[in-house]
Amino acid sequence: MSTLARSAVALAASALTALTAGLAPGSASAVDFDGYFRAGPGATKKDAARACYNLGVSGGHYRLGNECDFYGEFGLSQTGTVDGVSYKAKVMFNEYNPGTDVGKSSSSFEQMYVEGKGFDISSDTNFWIGKRFYGRSDVHILDTFFVRMDGVGAGADNIAVAGGKLGVAYFSSDSGAGFGDNGTGTSRTPGGRINFDLTEVPVNEGGKLRVTGTFTKGNYDNAIDGKGTTGAGLSFQHTQELKGIGGANTLWLQYAQGSAGMDGNFGNMTERSSVKKWRLVESATWQMGPFGGQAVAIYGHHDRNDVAAAPKFSEISIGGRGSYAVTKNFKLIAEAGYMQKKPEGQETQKLTKFTFAPTLSTGPGFFTRPELRLYVTTAKWNAPANAAAGAAGLTGLGDNKTRGTSYGAQAEIWF
Repeated sequence: MSTLARSAVALAASALTALTAGLAPGSASAVDFDGYFRAGPGATKKDAARACYNLGVSGGHYRLGNECDFYGEFGLSQTGTVDGVSYKAKVMFNEYNPGTDVGKSSSSFEQMYVEGKGFDISSDTNFWIGKRFYGRSDVHILDTFFVRMDGVGAGADNIAVAGGKLGVAYFSSDSGAGFGDNGTGTSRTPGGRINFDLTEVPVNEGGKLRVTGTFTKGNYDNAIDGKGTTGAGLSFQHTQELKGIGGANTLWLQYAQGSAGMDGNFGNMTERSSVKKWRLVESATWQMGPFGGQAVAIYGHHDRNDVAAAPKFSEISIGGRGSYAVTKNFKLIAEAGYMQKKPEGQETQKLTKFTFAPTLSTGPGFFTRPELRLYVTTAKWNAPANAAAGAAGLTGLGDNKTRGTSYGAQAEIWF
């Protein structure tokens, strides 16, 4: 663990200890610890370096046996009740290394906020201020959040509307903060964002609708006119319980334009409102006895971005992961995925990936963790995919190959 990470842990613990000590007499409180990490060694056939296979579509990559980084999130939260007001104070830092103990890892605070409910002006509303993960909704096998309104802001949620719950929030980013661009950290411009999020609206038996809206303005300090870019986005998410297969189906239809992202966050801060993008995402999860899994299909389109001289493109991603429990603690897991990206006026980029992973687990379920895996991953891609990735090629190894095999071990846990 880096020096910064150790300092972050000490600071977080001290802050929560001080908060606990300062509670009013008679209040009830508790400290909780939660988090996630993945770690493990790996290599590529005929090369000591590990390679991962990703085409760069908006839905992310198929991640089983295909993660070259070390990553962890570690959080502490203080909960309590004071004179009828319940609150939570949360701090979380992350530790990241892009490879297997290569160079220095980096750490930062991912969350630092306070929320409370029971205030006399609106006793059922939850109010919050700070930096936080917010409104996330994902497809696990892609490690992608199709709704991700994270950021530094303030808001209120749990407001009863139309049989569901409404949340309203404002987020901002300072110049040079590196925030935005769908989590890539490439934005260097200030911006502001308003979100509304209507959740848990019953629309049919076993089915609920979620509607998320986004309004953004960014790039205020651009060298051209300093006026900034505007953006708007709308996401519909329908989740259907599927009792027959012990799971659920989730369908997203998402649209955004300008500096708004399809996930409800900032998008590319330099994109004008004339730049539009949309995608349709279908995902199902199941657990039938020892057989569990998740599958996903994505189709999307992105307009040309003249500022970045990027052509318009369409994208396709389809794949799934299956898990079969041979015994209570031993699973056989396999994952296959196909991705395709077609920029206007260019050849279609294609990538196919397959992984097999014998796995030890604490239980037979698809989402049971921790898991200790051995894996072998094989992938094949075409020359246009290699060229689009730059001089080092799709694997980053610079070998000009269009197929590869990787192997290794990985631990994954959330707690």
